[in-house]
Amino acid sequence: MAGMAALPLQQLIASFDKSALPKILQVCSGVYFQGSVYEISGSEVSFSTGDLIKVINIELLSVSCEDVGNNDVFELPINHTGLFKVVPEEMPYSTLEEMLSLRPVGLDSCLPFTFSTRSKINVGDFTLGAGAVLTVLSVERHPGEEDSVRCHVRGQQDVSAEVCLPISSHGEFRECESEEGFTVRDIMASACLCSRRFRFVNTTKSQRPLVLSPIYQVHAVMNLRKNIFKFPSSLEVDVVDVTEVCGDVEFVTPLTLPEVLSQPEESFPAVIEILEAPDTHSMFRCSWLPQLSKDSHVIFHKIGTSAMVLLSTSKGRKTQQYFLVSQQYAGRFRRRPREFDSAYELYVASVQSPGLKVSVTRSCEEDEEEGLPGLSVGDLLEVVRCQAVELARGGGGRGLNQAVEALLCRRLQEPDDDDDGDDEDEEDAQQQDGMEEILLPLYMQGHFVEVIADNKKYKLKDLCKQFSLPLDVKVVSRDAQLEADPLAGFASLRIEGAMSEPTIQASFPDRPERCFEIPSQWLSMSVSFTRLALPWAGGRTPECRVERVIEVTDTFLYEFRKQGNEDAPPPPRPPKRNLSTSTSSSSKKSSKKTSKAGKSRGPDKSAPTKEMAALTLSKRRPAPQTPGILDDQPPPVGPRKPPAAKVTSAKALPNTYVKMDQSKKKEEEVGQITADEDSDHDYETLDESFATVVKKANENVCFY
Repeated sequence: MAGMAALPLQQLIASFDKSALPKILQVCSGVYFQGSVYEISGSEVSFSTGDLIKVINIELLSVSCEDVGNNDVFELPINHTGLFKVVPEEMPYSTLEEMLSLRPVGLDSCLPFTFSTRSKINVGDFTLGAGAVLTVLSVERHPGEEDSVRCHVRGQQDVSAEVCLPISSHGEFRECESEEGFTVRDIMASACLCSRRFRFVNTTKSQRPLVLSPIYQVHAVMNLRKNIFKFPSSLEVDVVDVTEVCGDVEFVTPLTLPEVLSQPEESFPAVIEILEAPDTHSMFRCSWLPQLSKDSHVIFHKIGTSAMVLLSTSKGRKTQQYFLVSQQYAGRFRRRPREFDSAYELYVASVQSPGLKVSVTRSCEEDEEEGLPGLSVGDLLEVVRCQAVELARGGGGRGLNQAVEALLCRRLQEPDDDDDGDDEDEEDAQQQDGMEEILLPLYMQGHFVEVIADNKKYKLKDLCKQFSLPLDVKVVSRDAQLEADPLAGFASLRIEGAMSEPTIQASFPDRPERCFEIPSQWLSMSVSFTRLALPWAGGRTPECRVERVIEVTDTFLYEFRKQGNEDAPPPPRPPKRNLSTSTSSSSKKSSKKTSKAGKSRGPDKSAPTKEMAALTLSKRRPAPQTPGILDDQPPPVGPRKPPAAKVTSAKALPNTYVKMDQSKKKEEEVGQITADEDSDHDYETLDESFATVVKKANENVCFY
């Protein structure tokens, strides 16, 4: 700033007293210009000319040592154990008072110390000659009298004496080098010592004078920076202290949505500014998301936790949709039967819903080799339990048994309404009714639909409490509080799961009463609190109508499933097949099918034959046997075209429907033409007369 002196950052920080913080600095000039980013100790620091830095704390980090002779600089840690001694000043002192007042440490703690005089001093009848060396023992203070300095003087022939010199004595005094040592921490703790020069007590090290300067770890905040950042004071940046001028400047602190949830409840409602808008390709597909743009404002009414469920439409739709619905949804639902495509899905559903009953919607044939039972459309099955069974592999008792997991089901048969049967038949039917058990291997594919007899209407929160999920439902009465209920038009919805989400109830300033809930963990954006006034008068919060249904994408469903079902085992694989056994069983099945279908249908090409079973990868297929010669005739050659399309000529026949001159003559010539046996090709040639007719037809055709 104009009129203010810029100082190096290190010098200005060293002059600060921690009790006087915080201080606001403005970057003026230096190495770090134009917003350049530098990485320092794992953290990036970016300074531009004109930036404001609010220093809130300083911490001694190390010591910079500069050699006075050659300007070499090196650093020492603050816990360095080496000692330093003070280098005497070259400039003389004019009075004793000046010399004592400029001692690097407290006078009482540095006594005794030695100095010399270059001029004569008369003290009463006693005269000190030039070059005398005096050791200060104490400073004597008497009320109403001038302070005096008690010194010890060593003369010639080891003669010594004590004299008291007035503190105002004039002369040329020079400080003598002291043998007292100081640590780095001692030097940095004293402002007077920091201004002196030192050399190492250890003579093996450099004996050149050194200037020691502290290097601080500066804790500061900047505008639009989220956290407190740290940087060393040794950065070559010139700054100005602008605390008095910019003391009222507000530093904006960006917050994420999870950080907003940690704010006290007294902070809401508040007007929020969006610093960083959410990603346009987010997991949400709702009307309020595009309005959350950068630099726009939104009202955060309150924070809390909402119970929500994830709904999905049926898979048969061309575009499957997903919805995140609050359990406060006021509509009513009715249960719908679930559909299953495998025995494994039946097993998973039976674990969650014991006593599950299903109806078969697609027939399947019995396969003894694979252990698959025969099922017919309309069969009623009740799932009992899952157990391990053994399947005989290999046929004829020569194979090994293989253990597989199978679902034990009870086939429920409807009682026979025929009254003509005798009593014994009725008893047998009663015994068999509901008692036939079948085993469905978990790898079995099938089509089943759940059998339910529940027409009750449920609230969404009641469905989550009374039934296990997933659950198929249908909306039978819409939520009257919503302007347009998107769930009311679907024939079937599946409740994929329930969750408890931390949410922020928000609205826009132009419509503060129409609120929506933002799931904070699923939306990434940066905001800051402002001091703008709320857009309602009298401090009365308007009655809010909260949007209960949020449409989401399939990515949300995938991420939700990742969080809740990481350790779910995969569906079982079917057992390995025995090639020879499966070949024989398949051939038997194919022979049965062909016998029923008739000879005209031919063999089943999909079933392996004995010839295919004999194939191996290591041997070539044996050549077929040569048939016997019949009547010395060559073997018949199959026709290239159907018999009805035989052509005896190598040229195309003329168009018989076109009237041509000399047609009889050309027909006789065409009949005499035979195929050229020596030709390399057997395709037809185009007659010139036919080409002429085609050309005229193309010229005379009418385009509509």
